[in-house]
Amino acid sequence: MDMIVTPTGRLNGEIQALSSKNYTTRYLLVSALAEGTSTILYPAHSEDGEAMRRCIRDLGAIVEEDDEKIVITGFGRHPRPTKELDVGNAGAVLRFIMSVAALLPEVHFVNSYPASLGKRPHDDLITALESMGVRIEHQNGRLPMTIRGGQPRGGKIQVSGSVSSQFLSSLLFLTPLLDEDSEIEVLHDLKSKVVVGQTLEVLEQAGIVIEASEDLMHFRVPGRQKYKAQTYTVQGDYPGSAAILAAAAVTESDVVVHRLKEDSKQGERAVVDVLKAMNVPLTHENGIVHIRGNGKLTAGEFDGDEFTDGVLAMVAAAVFADGISRFYNVENLRYKECDRITDYLTELRKAGARVDEKRDEIIVHGRPEGVEGGVEIDAHYDHRVIMALTIVGLRSARPIRIKDAHHVAKSYPIYFDHLKSLGAQVEWTD
Repeated sequence: MDMIVTPTGRLNGEIQALSSKNYTTRYLLVSALAEGTSTILYPAHSEDGEAMRRCIRDLGAIVEEDDEKIVITGFGRHPRPTKELDVGNAGAVLRFIMSVAALLPEVHFVNSYPASLGKRPHDDLITALESMGVRIEHQNGRLPMTIRGGQPRGGKIQVSGSVSSQFLSSLLFLTPLLDEDSEIEVLHDLKSKVVVGQTLEVLEQAGIVIEASEDLMHFRVPGRQKYKAQTYTVQGDYPGSAAILAAAAVTESDVVVHRLKEDSKQGERAVVDVLKAMNVPLTHENGIVHIRGNGKLTAGEFDGDEFTDGVLAMVAAAVFADGISRFYNVENLRYKECDRITDYLTELRKAGARVDEKRDEIIVHGRPEGVEGGVEIDAHYDHRVIMALTIVGLRSARPIRIKDAHHVAKSYPIYFDHLKSLGAQVEWTD
Protein backbone atom coordinates (compact mmCIF):
# COMPACT_ATOMS: atom_id res chain seq x y z
CA MET A 1 0.00 0.00 0.00
CA ASP A 2 1.04 3.61 -0.62
CA MET A 3 0.92 6.52 1.80
CA ILE A 4 -0.19 10.05 0.91
CA VAL A 5 1.56 12.61 3.15
CA THR A 6 -0.14 16.01 3.09
CA PRO A 7 1.72 19.07 4.39
CA THR A 8 1.00 19.53 8.10
CA GLY A 9 2.01 22.68 9.91
CA ARG A 10 1.35 21.68 13.51
CA LEU A 11 1.82 18.55 15.64
CA ASN A 12 0.57 18.21 19.21
CA GLY A 13 0.23 15.40 21.71
CA GLU A 14 1.91 12.67 23.72
CA ILE A 15 2.93 9.14 22.75
CA GLN A 16 4.66 6.19 24.38
CA ALA A 17 7.82 5.32 22.47
CA LEU A 18 7.68 2.01 20.70
CA SER A 19 9.66 -0.73 22.45
CA SER A 20 13.18 -1.28 21.11
CA LYS A 21 13.46 -3.61 18.12
CA ASN A 22 17.18 -4.19 18.72
CA TYR A 23 16.74 -5.20 22.36
CA THR A 24 13.68 -7.34 21.60
CA THR A 25 15.47 -9.43 18.95
CA ARG A 26 18.47 -9.92 21.26
CA TYR A 27 16.30 -10.90 24.24
CA LEU A 28 14.43 -13.39 22.05
CA LEU A 29 17.72 -14.97 21.00
CA VAL A 30 19.32 -15.23 24.46
CA SER A 31 16.04 -16.63 25.83
CA ALA A 32 16.12 -19.34 23.16
CA LEU A 33 19.77 -20.10 23.97
CA ALA A 34 18.91 -20.58 27.67
CA GLU A 35 17.69 -23.79 29.23
CA GLY A 36 14.51 -23.00 31.13
CA THR A 37 11.83 -20.37 30.78
CA SER A 38 12.42 -16.62 30.23
CA THR A 39 9.94 -13.74 30.10
CA ILE A 40 10.28 -10.64 27.93
CA LEU A 41 8.14 -7.71 29.10
CA TYR A 42 6.96 -4.97 26.67
CA PRO A 43 8.43 -6.61 23.53
CA ALA A 44 8.51 -4.69 20.28
CA HIS A 45 6.05 -5.90 17.64
CA SER A 46 7.79 -5.69 14.28
CA GLU A 47 8.57 -7.82 11.27
CA ASP A 48 12.10 -8.32 12.61
CA GLY A 49 10.69 -9.63 15.88
CA GLU A 50 8.29 -11.89 13.98
CA ALA A 51 11.20 -13.26 11.96
CA MET A 52 13.25 -14.01 15.09
CA ARG A 53 10.26 -15.67 16.82
CA ARG A 54 9.60 -17.79 13.72
CA CYS A 55 13.24 -18.91 13.53
CA ILE A 56 13.68 -19.80 17.21
CA ARG A 57 10.37 -21.71 17.10
CA ASP A 58 11.61 -23.67 14.09
CA LEU A 59 14.80 -24.37 16.04
CA GLY A 60 12.86 -25.82 18.97
CA ALA A 61 11.99 -22.97 21.35
CA ILE A 62 8.48 -22.85 22.83
CA VAL A 63 7.14 -19.31 22.39
CA GLU A 64 3.92 -18.10 24.06
CA GLU A 65 2.82 -14.48 23.98
CA ASP A 66 0.14 -11.94 24.76
CA ASP A 67 -0.02 -8.14 24.36
CA GLU A 68 2.40 -7.41 27.20
CA LYS A 69 4.90 -10.26 27.31
CA ILE A 70 6.53 -13.19 25.55
CA VAL A 71 7.36 -16.37 27.49
CA ILE A 72 10.08 -18.56 25.95
CA THR A 73 11.30 -22.02 26.89
CA GLY A 74 14.72 -22.27 25.30
CA PHE A 75 16.71 -25.04 23.64
CA GLY A 76 20.10 -24.12 25.12
CA ARG A 77 23.05 -25.27 23.03
CA HIS A 78 20.95 -27.95 21.33
CA PRO A 79 18.66 -26.40 18.70
CA ARG A 80 16.26 -28.82 17.03
CA PRO A 81 17.34 -29.96 13.57
CA THR A 82 15.40 -28.12 10.90
CA LYS A 83 15.91 -28.23 7.14
CA GLU A 84 14.91 -24.67 6.25
CA LEU A 85 14.70 -21.21 7.82
CA ASP A 86 13.09 -18.03 6.48
CA VAL A 87 14.24 -14.76 8.06
CA GLY A 88 12.06 -12.64 5.76
CA ASN A 89 13.79 -9.29 5.18
CA ALA A 90 15.54 -9.12 8.57
CA GLY A 91 19.30 -8.82 8.12
CA ALA A 92 20.20 -8.82 11.82
CA VAL A 93 18.06 -11.91 12.40
CA LEU A 94 19.76 -13.74 9.52
CA ARG A 95 23.23 -12.91 10.78
CA PHE A 96 22.49 -13.84 14.41
CA ILE A 97 20.79 -17.10 13.44
CA MET A 98 23.60 -18.08 11.03
CA SER A 99 25.83 -18.72 14.05
CA VAL A 100 23.12 -20.66 15.89
CA ALA A 101 22.59 -22.74 12.74
CA ALA A 102 26.27 -23.65 12.88
CA LEU A 103 25.39 -25.92 15.82
CA LEU A 104 23.33 -28.10 13.44
CA PRO A 105 24.42 -30.55 10.69
CA GLU A 106 22.59 -28.72 7.89
CA VAL A 107 20.28 -25.71 7.62
CA HIS A 108 19.14 -23.98 4.42
CA PHE A 109 18.26 -20.23 4.49
CA VAL A 110 15.81 -19.22 1.76
CA ASN A 111 15.91 -15.95 -0.18
CA SER A 112 12.44 -14.40 0.35
CA TYR A 113 13.43 -10.81 -0.54
CA PRO A 114 15.84 -10.97 -3.51
CA ALA A 115 15.44 -7.22 -4.17
CA SER A 116 16.39 -6.23 -0.60
CA LEU A 117 18.01 -8.63 1.91
CA GLY A 118 18.95 -10.87 -1.00
CA LYS A 119 21.35 -8.16 -2.21
CA ARG A 120 23.14 -7.71 1.13
CA PRO A 121 26.58 -9.30 1.63
CA HIS A 122 27.46 -11.56 4.57
CA ASP A 123 31.00 -12.56 3.49
CA ASP A 124 32.73 -11.41 6.69
CA LEU A 125 30.62 -13.67 8.91
CA ILE A 126 30.86 -16.54 6.42
CA THR A 127 34.67 -16.29 6.48
CA ALA A 128 34.74 -16.29 10.30
CA LEU A 129 32.40 -19.29 10.59
CA GLU A 130 34.38 -21.21 7.96
CA SER A 131 37.53 -20.65 10.04
CA MET A 132 35.67 -22.38 12.89
CA GLY A 133 35.09 -25.55 10.84
CA VAL A 134 31.66 -24.67 9.45
CA ARG A 135 30.98 -25.27 5.74
CA ILE A 136 28.72 -22.77 3.97
CA GLU A 137 27.29 -22.78 0.45
CA HIS A 138 26.25 -19.30 -0.66
CA GLN A 139 25.71 -17.05 -3.66
CA ASN A 140 28.74 -14.76 -3.65
CA GLY A 141 28.20 -14.03 0.05
CA ARG A 142 24.45 -13.68 -0.31
CA LEU A 143 21.25 -15.69 0.13
CA PRO A 144 20.16 -18.41 -0.49
CA MET A 145 22.63 -20.15 1.78
CA THR A 146 23.19 -23.60 3.28
CA ILE A 147 25.14 -23.95 6.53
CA ARG A 148 26.72 -27.32 7.41
CA GLY A 149 28.01 -27.22 10.95
CA GLY A 150 27.51 -29.47 13.95
CA GLN A 151 30.67 -28.87 15.94
CA PRO A 152 32.01 -25.35 15.42
CA ARG A 153 35.40 -24.81 17.05
CA GLY A 154 36.35 -21.94 19.33
CA GLY A 155 39.91 -20.67 19.61
CA LYS A 156 41.36 -17.70 17.76
CA ILE A 157 38.71 -16.10 15.52
CA GLN A 158 39.00 -13.05 13.29
CA VAL A 159 36.08 -11.09 11.87
CA SER A 160 35.95 -7.87 9.89
CA GLY A 161 33.85 -5.09 11.37
CA SER A 162 34.10 -2.69 8.43
CA VAL A 163 30.71 -3.54 6.87
CA SER A 164 28.55 -4.37 9.89
CA SER A 165 28.86 -4.93 13.64
CA GLN A 166 26.18 -7.64 13.35
CA PHE A 167 28.81 -10.19 12.29
CA LEU A 168 30.71 -9.66 15.56
CA SER A 169 27.50 -9.75 17.62
CA SER A 170 26.58 -13.05 15.97
CA LEU A 171 29.87 -14.63 17.07
CA LEU A 172 29.49 -13.22 20.59
CA PHE A 173 26.16 -15.07 20.95
CA LEU A 174 27.66 -18.39 19.75
CA THR A 175 31.14 -18.63 21.25
CA PRO A 176 30.13 -18.88 24.96
CA LEU A 177 28.41 -22.22 24.12
CA LEU A 178 31.47 -23.82 22.49
CA ASP A 179 33.71 -26.36 24.20
CA GLU A 180 36.81 -24.21 23.72
CA ASP A 181 37.59 -20.73 25.02
CA SER A 182 37.67 -18.17 22.22
CA GLU A 183 39.57 -15.02 21.37
CA ILE A 184 37.83 -12.79 18.84
CA GLU A 185 39.86 -10.16 17.02
CA VAL A 186 38.02 -7.52 14.99
CA LEU A 187 39.83 -6.62 11.78
CA HIS A 188 39.91 -3.26 10.04
CA ASP A 189 37.32 -0.90 11.51
CA LEU A 190 34.25 -1.64 13.63
CA LYS A 191 31.03 0.05 12.51
CA SER A 192 28.23 0.86 14.97
CA LYS A 193 30.23 0.14 18.13
CA VAL A 194 27.32 1.32 20.24
CA VAL A 195 25.20 -1.58 18.95
CA VAL A 196 27.91 -4.03 20.06
CA GLY A 197 27.53 -2.37 23.47
CA GLN A 198 23.85 -3.38 23.41
CA THR A 199 24.81 -6.97 22.58
CA LEU A 200 27.30 -7.06 25.47
CA GLU A 201 24.70 -5.56 27.83
CA VAL A 202 22.16 -8.26 26.92
CA LEU A 203 24.75 -11.06 27.19
CA GLU A 204 25.72 -9.85 30.66
CA GLN A 205 22.06 -9.79 31.70
CA ALA A 206 21.82 -13.39 30.43
CA GLY A 207 24.65 -14.46 32.73
CA ILE A 208 27.36 -14.68 30.07
CA VAL A 209 30.92 -13.59 30.89
CA ILE A 210 32.91 -11.85 28.15
CA GLU A 211 36.07 -9.77 28.50
CA ALA A 212 36.07 -6.90 25.99
CA SER A 213 38.88 -4.45 25.26
CA GLU A 214 37.99 -0.81 25.70
CA ASP A 215 37.96 -0.19 21.94
CA LEU A 216 35.78 -3.30 21.36
CA MET A 217 38.34 -4.75 18.94
CA HIS A 218 39.40 -7.75 21.07
CA PHE A 219 37.29 -10.17 23.11
CA ARG A 220 38.04 -13.14 25.33
CA VAL A 221 35.10 -15.54 25.65
CA PRO A 222 35.27 -18.50 28.06
CA GLY A 223 33.62 -21.60 26.58
CA ARG A 224 31.19 -24.08 28.16
CA GLN A 225 28.97 -21.31 29.51
CA LYS A 226 25.20 -21.53 29.93
CA TYR A 227 22.65 -18.81 29.27
CA LYS A 228 20.43 -18.21 32.31
CA ALA A 229 16.66 -18.04 31.99
CA GLN A 230 15.67 -14.50 33.06
CA THR A 231 12.98 -11.85 33.00
CA TYR A 232 13.84 -8.96 30.64
CA THR A 233 12.16 -5.56 30.30
CA VAL A 234 12.47 -3.90 26.87
CA GLN A 235 13.22 -0.18 26.85
CA GLY A 236 11.81 2.43 24.47
CA ASP A 237 13.19 2.56 20.92
CA TYR A 238 15.35 5.52 19.90
CA PRO A 239 15.74 4.68 16.16
CA GLY A 240 11.97 4.76 15.55
CA SER A 241 11.45 7.68 17.90
CA ALA A 242 14.09 9.63 15.95
CA ALA A 243 11.57 10.01 13.12
CA ILE A 244 8.84 11.26 15.48
CA LEU A 245 11.26 13.72 17.10
CA ALA A 246 12.42 14.96 13.68
CA ALA A 247 8.80 15.45 12.58
CA ALA A 248 8.19 17.55 15.70
CA ALA A 249 11.40 19.52 15.05
CA VAL A 250 10.46 20.60 11.51
CA THR A 251 6.90 21.71 12.39
CA GLU A 252 5.20 23.99 14.88
CA SER A 253 4.81 21.45 17.66
CA ASP A 254 4.24 20.57 21.26
CA VAL A 255 5.11 16.85 21.33
CA VAL A 256 6.01 14.59 24.27
CA VAL A 257 7.57 11.13 23.84
CA HIS A 258 7.76 8.85 26.90
CA ARG A 259 10.01 5.83 27.69
CA LEU A 260 13.28 7.20 26.25
CA LYS A 261 15.95 6.55 28.92
CA GLU A 262 18.62 9.25 29.20
CA ASP A 263 21.31 6.64 30.01
CA SER A 264 20.32 4.19 27.28
CA LYS A 265 23.12 2.31 25.48
CA GLN A 266 21.27 2.80 22.19
CA GLY A 267 23.57 4.90 20.03
CA GLU A 268 20.55 6.63 18.53
CA ARG A 269 20.07 8.33 21.88
CA ALA A 270 22.46 10.83 20.27
CA VAL A 271 19.64 12.10 18.01
CA VAL A 272 18.43 14.16 20.97
CA ASP A 273 21.85 15.85 21.09
CA VAL A 274 21.80 16.30 17.30
CA LEU A 275 18.46 18.11 17.48
CA LYS A 276 19.73 20.24 20.38
CA ALA A 277 22.78 21.14 18.28
CA MET A 278 20.37 22.17 15.51
CA ASN A 279 18.76 24.54 18.04
CA VAL A 280 15.48 22.63 18.33
CA PRO A 281 13.75 23.66 21.60
CA LEU A 282 13.56 20.48 23.69
CA THR A 283 14.02 18.97 27.14
CA HIS A 284 14.99 15.40 28.09
CA GLU A 285 14.25 14.46 31.70
CA ASN A 286 12.95 11.39 33.54
CA GLY A 287 12.75 9.37 30.34
CA ILE A 288 10.63 12.02 28.60
CA VAL A 289 11.59 14.07 25.53
CA HIS A 290 9.48 17.21 25.12
CA ILE A 291 9.83 19.21 21.89
CA ARG A 292 8.25 22.63 21.38
CA GLY A 293 9.17 22.96 17.74
CA ASN A 294 9.12 26.21 15.79
CA GLY A 295 10.23 24.74 12.45
CA LYS A 296 13.52 26.64 12.63
CA LEU A 297 16.69 24.58 12.58
CA THR A 298 20.39 25.37 12.26
CA ALA A 299 22.74 23.22 10.17
CA GLY A 300 25.57 21.22 11.74
CA GLU A 301 28.19 18.50 11.25
CA PHE A 302 27.64 15.08 12.83
CA ASP A 303 29.40 11.70 13.07
CA GLY A 304 26.65 9.42 11.79
CA ASP A 305 28.32 6.22 12.98
CA GLU A 306 27.23 7.17 16.50
CA PHE A 307 23.53 6.94 15.58
CA THR A 308 23.35 4.79 12.45
CA ASP A 309 19.62 4.04 12.48
CA GLY A 310 18.75 7.66 13.24
CA VAL A 311 20.78 9.26 10.45
CA LEU A 312 18.05 9.31 7.78
CA ALA A 313 15.57 11.03 10.09
CA MET A 314 18.17 13.64 11.06
CA VAL A 315 19.01 14.20 7.38
CA ALA A 316 15.28 14.81 6.77
CA ALA A 317 15.31 17.43 9.54
CA ALA A 318 18.45 19.02 8.06
CA VAL A 319 16.62 19.44 4.71
CA PHE A 320 14.84 22.39 6.39
CA ALA A 321 17.80 23.76 8.36
CA ASP A 322 19.52 27.09 7.72
CA GLY A 323 22.93 26.29 6.23
CA ILE A 324 24.84 23.22 5.04
CA SER A 325 24.73 20.07 7.19
CA ARG A 326 27.18 17.21 6.92
CA PHE A 327 26.70 13.64 8.15
CA TYR A 328 30.03 11.81 7.91
CA ASN A 329 31.33 8.29 8.67
CA VAL A 330 28.13 6.73 7.31
CA GLU A 331 29.33 4.32 4.60
CA ASN A 332 27.68 1.35 6.34
CA LEU A 333 24.32 2.90 5.40
CA ARG A 334 25.02 1.60 1.91
CA TYR A 335 24.70 -2.02 3.11
CA LYS A 336 21.22 -1.89 4.65
CA GLU A 337 17.81 -2.84 3.20
CA CYS A 338 18.78 -0.55 0.34
CA ASP A 339 21.68 1.82 -0.31
CA ARG A 340 20.52 4.35 2.27
CA ILE A 341 22.77 7.02 0.78
CA THR A 342 22.29 6.92 -3.00
CA ASP A 343 18.75 5.51 -3.02
CA TYR A 344 17.53 7.82 -0.25
CA LEU A 345 19.08 10.97 -1.68
CA THR A 346 17.63 10.18 -5.11
CA GLU A 347 14.15 10.26 -3.59
CA LEU A 348 14.87 13.39 -1.53
CA ARG A 349 15.87 15.21 -4.72
CA LYS A 350 12.55 14.25 -6.32
CA ALA A 351 10.78 16.03 -3.46
CA GLY A 352 12.92 19.13 -3.97
CA ALA A 353 15.71 18.69 -1.39
CA ARG A 354 19.26 19.79 -2.22
CA VAL A 355 21.56 16.96 -1.20
CA ASP A 356 24.96 15.58 -2.23
CA GLU A 357 26.85 12.42 -1.40
CA LYS A 358 30.35 11.10 -1.02
CA ARG A 359 31.30 7.49 -0.38
CA ASP A 360 30.78 7.91 3.36
CA GLU A 361 29.01 11.28 3.66
CA ILE A 362 25.65 12.93 3.17
CA ILE A 363 25.70 16.71 2.59
CA VAL A 364 22.45 18.66 2.93
CA HIS A 365 22.00 22.20 1.60
CA GLY A 366 19.16 23.34 3.81
CA ARG A 367 15.97 24.93 2.50
CA PRO A 368 14.29 26.65 5.46
CA GLU A 369 11.50 27.78 3.12
CA GLY A 370 10.52 24.14 2.51
CA VAL A 371 10.46 21.89 -0.57
CA GLU A 372 8.04 21.53 -3.49
CA GLY A 373 6.80 17.95 -3.08
CA GLY A 374 3.93 16.94 -5.35
CA VAL A 375 5.69 13.74 -6.44
CA GLU A 376 5.55 9.98 -6.11
CA ILE A 377 8.52 8.56 -4.22
CA ASP A 378 10.01 5.06 -4.12
CA ALA A 379 11.08 4.09 -0.61
CA HIS A 380 12.92 0.95 -1.84
CA TYR A 381 11.07 -1.33 0.62
CA ASP A 382 13.09 0.26 3.44
CA HIS A 383 11.37 1.13 6.72
CA ARG A 384 13.88 3.85 7.67
CA VAL A 385 13.56 5.51 4.25
CA ILE A 386 9.75 5.46 4.53
CA MET A 387 9.81 7.16 7.93
CA ALA A 388 12.34 9.78 6.86
CA LEU A 389 10.53 10.66 3.61
CA THR A 390 7.34 11.18 5.61
CA ILE A 391 9.09 13.91 7.62
CA VAL A 392 9.94 15.72 4.39
CA GLY A 393 6.33 15.42 3.23
CA LEU A 394 5.12 17.29 6.31
CA ARG A 395 7.02 20.40 5.14
CA SER A 396 6.41 20.07 1.39
CA ALA A 397 4.31 22.63 -0.48
CA ARG A 398 2.26 19.80 -2.05
CA PRO A 399 1.51 16.23 -0.91
CA ILE A 400 3.90 13.39 -1.65
CA ARG A 401 3.01 9.75 -2.30
CA ILE A 402 5.32 7.12 -0.78
CA LYS A 403 5.12 3.80 -2.62
CA ASP A 404 4.88 0.55 -0.62
CA ALA A 405 4.87 2.42 2.67
CA HIS A 406 3.46 -0.64 4.46
CA HIS A 407 7.07 -1.88 4.73
CA VAL A 408 7.38 0.50 7.69
CA ALA A 409 6.06 -2.51 9.65
CA LYS A 410 9.56 -4.00 9.60
CA SER A 411 10.37 -1.95 12.70
CA TYR A 412 7.46 0.40 13.52
CA PRO A 413 4.04 -0.99 12.49
CA ILE A 414 2.13 1.86 14.18
CA TYR A 415 4.35 4.71 12.96
CA PHE A 416 1.61 6.32 10.89
CA ASP A 417 -0.94 5.76 13.68
CA HIS A 418 1.35 7.64 16.05
CA LEU A 419 1.87 10.48 13.56
CA LYS A 420 -1.88 10.70 12.94
CA SER A 421 -2.56 10.90 16.69
CA LEU A 422 -0.25 13.95 16.77
CA GLY A 423 -2.20 15.62 13.94
CA ALA A 424 -0.22 14.62 10.86
CA GLN A 425 -2.26 14.34 7.66
CA VAL A 426 -1.33 10.89 6.41
CA GLU A 427 -3.67 8.55 4.52
CA TRP A 428 -3.27 5.02 3.14
CA THR A 429 -4.17 4.45 -0.50
CA ASP A 430 -3.97 1.50 -2.89
